[in-house]
Amino acid sequence: MAIQKDADTLDEELIKLIKEKDPNNVEELIKLIRLEKPSVSEKLIKKTILKLESQGKIKLEKTYTTPPLHFSNYLTSPNARWYWITILLALITTITVFVIQENSSPLMYVRNILGAIFVLFLPGYSFIKALFPEKELDNIERIALSIGMSLALVPITGLVLNYTPLGIRVTPITLSLLALTAIFATIAIIREQQSKQ
Repeated sequence: MAIQKDADTLDEELIKLIKEKDPNNVEELIKLIRLEKPSVSEKLIKKTILKLESQGKIKLEKTYTTPPLHFSNYLTSPNARWYWITILLALITTITVFVIQENSSPLMYVRNILGAIFVLFLPGYSFIKALFPEKELDNIERIALSIGMSLALVPITGLVLNYTPLGIRVTPITLSLLALTAIFATIAIIREQQSKQ
């Protein structure tokens, strides 16, 4: 009788976890249920998942995605969308810094908004993406770490530029941050593609 009750609670827990957490695959679901119920064996969890699917209580989607093998194919895949958005945003910001003057009234706001994103987010985002290429961090963690890392990288860049003949001016800072963002984003996309093979 106790075994049947445990099986029923496991059924309910699995259905509840699927509704609340929406795991991407069965492995994630197993990890989640093992966190909730560490005493339950993986074999029993798999058996229960198959039973629930056969009863129609849950639906397992079968996906047959194969990651692109070549780097050039990976760059054109939807997985690399973040890379192109980051590079494009950094380039657009760089162009607006050099084209739009500080005293041109309506366009100045566009320049300031893009500049804030460029300084406070993009270098840190590409650096964090290079450190954690997989989806190990959720979006809130990634955003918070990106802002924090940008707040660390930008002053270091300024410090390094201070000891060069270029000095701390708009042009060297903008080009240095563009280079940092592009380098870290490229490292990140390479690591991401290698981790998916």
